[in-house]
Amino acid sequence: MNAPVFSTLGCRLNAYETEAMKELAQEAGLTNAVVVNTCAVTAEAVRKAKQEIRRLARENPGAPILVTGCAAQTEPETFAEMDEVTRVIGNHEKMQADTWQSLRAPDLIGVTEKVMVDDIMSVKETAGHLIDGFGRHRAYVQVQNGCDHRCTFCIIPFGRGNSRSVPAGVVVEQIKRLVGKGFNEVVLTGVDLTSWGSDLPGLPRLGDLVMRILKLVPDLPRLRISSIDSIEADENLMQAIATEPRLMPHLHLSLQAGDDMILKRMKRRHLRDDAIRFCEDARRLRPDMIFGADIIAGFPTETEEMFANSLKLVEDCGLTFLHVFPFSPRKGTPAARMPQVRSPAIRDRAGRLRAAGEAQVAAHLAAQMGKTHQVLMEGPRRGRTEQFTEVDFTIDQPEGQIVTARITGAANGRLIA
Repeated sequence: MNAPVFSTLGCRLNAYETEAMKELAQEAGLTNAVVVNTCAVTAEAVRKAKQEIRRLARENPGAPILVTGCAAQTEPETFAEMDEVTRVIGNHEKMQADTWQSLRAPDLIGVTEKVMVDDIMSVKETAGHLIDGFGRHRAYVQVQNGCDHRCTFCIIPFGRGNSRSVPAGVVVEQIKRLVGKGFNEVVLTGVDLTSWGSDLPGLPRLGDLVMRILKLVPDLPRLRISSIDSIEADENLMQAIATEPRLMPHLHLSLQAGDDMILKRMKRRHLRDDAIRFCEDARRLRPDMIFGADIIAGFPTETEEMFANSLKLVEDCGLTFLHVFPFSPRKGTPAARMPQVRSPAIRDRAGRLRAAGEAQVAAHLAAQMGKTHQVLMEGPRRGRTEQFTEVDFTIDQPEGQIVTARITGAANGRLIA
């Protein structure tokens, strides 16, 4: 009997949940199955999920194909109609031990009811299956799931449900266990991380959680927070940026655009000047702070002048690491019904944004020459600085450890030490 084959598409949170599903599947004794954890962020992501399912079905003839994740949650019928698929499992169901008990191979023979997907909006608790040690060298801890906002381009709230938070005490205890296992860096993850605490007693904020972790887990060398909505950054989070060297100086921002009209049509909660002000404030508090950002190219109604504002935002905010998304309409979202930008213009704008990002990375790398960094080793000759910049080493280093390194050069988008 063979262990299940898992395939993960999409975000870091999906990867985290795949690790949890592996444990649940092992505990249930599931064998000879294929599990595909899908992404729904764009229409292209759904297309890739279907392509991956067909590939895995060819490579694993006769194995049940179990499809879960955000695309399975938002459009279960799409996958239920595929001959290769045995079961479609919702995002809530995939984190339940009972689900995996019911998926053992004998129970999958002759399945007629293919869809196990309930109303995600009715889910009130966070997924309770916490794992110790996802990632070989840094640990990822899910502290929040879901989203209460309704950006006009985004299908994710319908795949993840409303915002739910993991209580601070549970998070702290898990991080203590991870430090005890030897992890030197922990990353807090979630769908809408800065909404953490809005459903908890006393309405704590993300900054409160960060300060509590750093106070109660003094042996944790490095703490990171993943993508945040800068308009929701609270006072304690800014205080932590200013005063806590163990909080790493790298923030990935959900900006999406740099034009006020497009931001309003996206139903975002910030304007251009808000983003610029946040970056200035964070950099003033922490001069070595580096920013990444998500930016969409070619949102419906975007003119060349509007796009120019997004392109200029890269410089105005001092962004370094860009995630550029060519706009792709998602069925069921308001943006899909808006006047669309022609595909050649979208591709051109995405290319110009990526070129701007590459120039920013090159400038960042050049500025590191001769500097000394504390690098967490992800392999014998590769690691990442405090600012999450990749570093290649000329001689082997101890994996999982933080080493002091002097930067001597740069190549292929990475530093050399």
